[in-house]
Amino acid sequence: MTIYNPAPGGRVIDMPGGSMLRLLGLAFIALMIVILLFSAVTRVDSGAVGVLTLFGRVTGEALPEGIHVINPFKTNHELSIRTQEIKETASVPSSEGLVMNLDTSLIFHLNPHMAADVFQKIGPTYSDVLVEPNLRAAIREATASHTANALYTGEREMVAKQIFDQLSNLLGERGFIVESVLLRDIQLPATLKTSIEAKQQAEQEALAMSFRLQKEKQEAERKRIEAGGGGDF
Repeated sequence: MTIYNPAPGGRVIDMPGGSMLRLLGLAFIALMIVILLFSAVTRVDSGAVGVLTLFGRVTGEALPEGIHVINPFKTNHELSIRTQEIKETASVPSSEGLVMNLDTSLIFHLNPHMAADVFQKIGPTYSDVLVEPNLRAAIREATASHTANALYTGEREMVAKQIFDQLSNLLGERGFIVESVLLRDIQLPATLKTSIEAKQQAEQEALAMSFRLQKEKQEAERKRIEAGGGGDF
């Protein structure tokens, strides 16, 4: 840049405009490089897996926990792979049509090798979208094949295993690992519960009476043998 001084005896002043523009350009480029370098470094928290997307498209890459250098135009989305619990309280039918209140817990976690597929096809709200509805359906299907009496007395573990097997097959294909299914509590209708408890008490009393009769019979047999032995003597 050249500036002319109109004053008498003025002189021509040369300003280094080109150098200034070059410095500004270099500073801008350096700033962009720093921004890109920061964007190229990402961190995945402990107990999570990172799913990368490029302009909204899932790339299929899954990053383990730690620091990673990635394409600065990619975005990292974290999904938890820690063990999770879903508690479900539902009114379910038995095989004879009685309605029971069943408290169930599902223990599961996300399969890290299928995290990208889960993020793309289900999304981060997979518990609400997929896991809980299938848990409810599995509970109803399992209880509908058993009587209320059996559920209350001896087949609780069988029902839990049936729910576990069904969810393991279904959720396993979608990217989740089922660890266990727990039946925390079963609440029967009051009248049915009373009749079941009365029946159990009657059965226990019958067993006790049978035991006493058997014991008295053995005692009578022992006395008869002793009496017969004395006569022989």
